[in-house]
Order: sequence, then C-alpha cells, then structure tokens
Amino acid sequence: MNIYDISEKAGVSIATVSRVINGNAKVSEKTRQKILAIIEETGYTPNAFARGLGLNTMKTIGILCADCSDAYLASAIYHFERELRSHDYDVILCCTGYEQANKEKYLNLLMSKHVDAVILAGSNFIDTGSDPDSNSYIRDAAGEIPVIILNGFVDLPGVYCVLSDDQESVYSVTASLLEQGATSPLFLSRSDSYSGLQKKKGFIRALKENGMKDGEKRVLSTPGTIEENTELLLKKAAAGLVFDAVICSEDELAIAALKYAKQAGRLVPKDLSIVGFNNSKMSLCCEPELTTIDNRLSYACASAVDLLMKVMAGEDVPGKLLISSNLVVRGTTKALK
Repeated sequence: MNIYDISEKAGVSIATVSRVINGNAKVSEKTRQKILAIIEETGYTPNAFARGLGLNTMKTIGILCADCSDAYLASAIYHFERELRSHDYDVILCCTGYEQANKEKYLNLLMSKHVDAVILAGSNFIDTGSDPDSNSYIRDAAGEIPVIILNGFVDLPGVYCVLSDDQESVYSVTASLLEQGATSPLFLSRSDSYSGLQKKKGFIRALKENGMKDGEKRVLSTPGTIEENTELLLKKAAAGLVFDAVICSEDELAIAALKYAKQAGRLVPKDLSIVGFNNSKMSLCCEPELTTIDNRLSYACASAVDLLMKVMAGEDVPGKLLISSNLVVRGTTKALK
C-alpha cells in the first residue's frame, strides 16, 4: 500500500491523507478517523524519508561511538536512545572504531541520511594534536546541523559540548589520598583522548601542589586487557616501582589494580588504596567493592538531549556545559572527602 492507495480507498485527496499522517489539524474529525481506520486495516507505513522532506525534519538523530562493546559507551548509547525516544526521535547508530578515516566516513554517512543532528559519544572524536584542521570534519558537519559532543570539548560554531569535570574530579581524590598519608600514588591511564588528558592533568596538578615534582613519571599508560595490566603492575613493582595508591581513569583499570594487589599479597585498603572512574557495574562486582568517581553519565546524556532540543527549537544555549562528578566511597579506600 502507498499513499495513493489510501487516498483512493478513503475517497479523499492525497493532500488530505498527508495532513492526517503529519498531524495537521485542518481535517475534519470524521475524515481523520476514516483515514486512520484504513491505515490500520491495511498496515500502511509512511515513507520516513519522503515524509521528512515534506516536514523539513527526519525526526532522526545520528549517534557515533567508537566501540559499543565499551561499557561506558554502551551505557551512553542506552541513555541517549531512551531520552531521544521520549522526544519522538529515532536513532541511527554507527560504530566507527578509532581510525580517523572511519570517523569521517561514518559522519558523512549520517549526513547523507539527512539526520536532524549528530551526537558524538565520547571524547575520542576530538583530535588533541596541534593540527588545526584535525577537527575540520566536525566543523563542516556543524555548519549544516547541530553537533553534540559527550565528554569532550572543542570550540567550534554549531558544536555543543556536555562533559564531566574530569580534571577536578581526579585532582580532588588524589589530593584527599595525599592528605590521608599516601606518599607514592600512581595514575593508570588508557588513552590520550580529551577526557584522558584532563584526568592526567588533575593527577599531576594535585601532586605538584603537594610538593611532588615527578607527577609525569607516575602516570602509567595501560592500554591492555585486565590480565595484561595486572601483569604490567606486577612487573613494575618487581622492577622497583613503589606505589601505595592507584588512581585509575576507568573502573576496568582499577579491577586490574585490585587483581595485582591480591597476587602481590597486598591488603586493600591497608597497604594499597585504589580508586576507579565511571561508577560502572564493574565497581560492584569485586571484593572489596571499588571506590570510584561517578561522572553521572545518565544525567549528562539527559542534559545533552535537553540542550539539543533547545538548539533545534531555536533557543540560545551555551556551547559548553560542565557537570560535576561525585565520589562514591567503598571498600578500596578509607573514608575520603
């Protein structure tokens, strides 16, 4: 069935059928009910693309994420889809991987689908290097439709960023551990994304303000699996690296630190304090349960969608929305501020 068949069956014009489908009030209630009954009887589904062209909106938002198997990104996608559905928007999801060429390819693909806006889930879509044109693909897209970035920041027209204050969160927990008596903290980092770099800066700043000048040397890059990172810590400790606290850029790294402590015979938190990041379900699936920084992902996603709706309604909104995190204290540290 198509709109012409519905028109013929109802004995009305195509324009009248179109008004009913698009919710136009300029149709009598009797005619509306007649057309709706025929649509239900025949199982007719309007062509979304054709309808979108007529209404100047596809009621569809594109979402890019690097890896939907990542726990943080998977949760973000879930929250975004739920929030957008509440505003009657559909979602097209593309998982790009981490290669720049694929990021650009899939963003262009979403643009070709005439989506109403694009959400970039995660700060890895922002190039933190010195090349001024590295983020041009984002700039070009934002010249046509709104672009929302979750947990990253780039100052470009038409780009709206909602992010956790990662630097301040890591700074605060590191300073608290030092105040409690930690003398040799270690920071475990997985990536040099915008978010990852902010976390490192918070750690190094806390050490510097407490008279420790070797902050850079106390940052350990750990891109491997939990097992590989556990082995890395064991090797570093055997080689003479001393650490009595481990602050991690994500909960998975904190699990590796906890496994290291068990294999090394170190008591947590008596001998070693461990702090994760993201307050994921993983932080509850261990013993002792993880102290972790809650970046309030659900709230951030809801705030991002709310901001997007205001942008598309023509309202004036800020280009950057910074969200404070909460520290959830559990069994891998003593009480912290």
